[in-house]
Amino acid sequence: MIVLNTCHIREKAAEKVYSELGRLRRYKEHRANSGRPMLIAVAGCVAQAEGEEIVRRQPLVDLVVGPQTYHRLPEMVARVARREGRALAIDFAPEEKFDSLPQASSQKGPTAFLTIQEGCDKFCTFCVVPYTRGAEFSRPVTQIECEARRLVDAGASDITLLGQNVNAYRGEGPSGGAWSLADLLRLLANIDGLARLRYTTSHPRDMSDDLISAHRDLEILMPYLHLPVQAGSDRVLAAMNRQHTRDDYLRLVERVRRARADIALSSDFIVGFPGETEDDFNETLTLVRGVGYAQSFSFKYSVRPGTPAAASKKQIPDDVKDARLRALQALLSEQQNEFAKTCERRTMPILFEKPGNKRGQAIGRSPYLQVVHADDAETCIGEIRDVYIEQAMSNSLKGILVEHLKHRIAVH
Repeated sequence: MIVLNTCHIREKAAEKVYSELGRLRRYKEHRANSGRPMLIAVAGCVAQAEGEEIVRRQPLVDLVVGPQTYHRLPEMVARVARREGRALAIDFAPEEKFDSLPQASSQKGPTAFLTIQEGCDKFCTFCVVPYTRGAEFSRPVTQIECEARRLVDAGASDITLLGQNVNAYRGEGPSGGAWSLADLLRLLANIDGLARLRYTTSHPRDMSDDLISAHRDLEILMPYLHLPVQAGSDRVLAAMNRQHTRDDYLRLVERVRRARADIALSSDFIVGFPGETEDDFNETLTLVRGVGYAQSFSFKYSVRPGTPAAASKKQIPDDVKDARLRALQALLSEQQNEFAKTCERRTMPILFEKPGNKRGQAIGRSPYLQVVHADDAETCIGEIRDVYIEQAMSNSLKGILVEHLKHRIAVH
């Protein structure tokens, strides 16, 4: 059995599905001719959005499984095995899915991801998430706490809370009533053995006062915030239905930095949104220069069928989008390198996650989510150790364990 787990956020990702299915078709036919049958399943957001179309274009697909119905996969495999025909499961039923999760965690190691929220009600005009993942749904607090404790018992000391719009979390509390993400973070911060908490992805509209205060009050909450703005022009933001202005975002950044002076920010950007002028794009560049990002993700606008922006008559030519993306990425890369340079000659607590490429080397993460590698640190995997940052590399930091640095100084 082969499962393709898919993403529908950008056109290129969806196109890869059909390309891969074409390759697998020959493989499946070859196996069938030699008496070795196999199943092919398409899962994820492309399955949710294009289920019937997938089956029409590629009859070799046996199973189509949307994000909310993964737990039905064993039943669907059995149904196909009983030759009852092709199976599609693309209904929205997140409660049922989460109730069906196994109690034992398959995640091992010092870092783990914990889904607390799914779906989105914002309906940005470029985005397919409301159509492929459904309305916002938050898991109950007690269920999340139990899973977090299981992850810690399995060795995790750094947990990232996940959601399509994670700071819109409104889960049922132990005594009823809705809890905010800040309430949940304060609860999880008391779990023995848990050293670090993070969350992603956020929407500026849902950065509430109590969540900003949590960044000030909770040492366990890492000083790194992914806060997508998408564009710097009010005209483009309105066309995107982002529900915030440029000034709203800048004032929010100022409030977050007042609460946590050492916080590092990252963002998402879309260039070439329908109707974006050169002046609009320049406003994005000035916003980036004004904020100063430690890390960011940037993309050309991608037409997603069924979204309002896809129907716009003001699509931007690819060569214009390419030029704008290069200019933006050059600026973001410069800022990322500048931030990395500020980490040189600092001592930082690093959680080591895995062995490095060199013998004895270990790789970990800084509080700012940067990759850090250190020699003679393989015995530290799973631990948080103080590391002196010697050099900022292009995509990582090079450091030395403080205990080894002291020995080096003593020798010299």
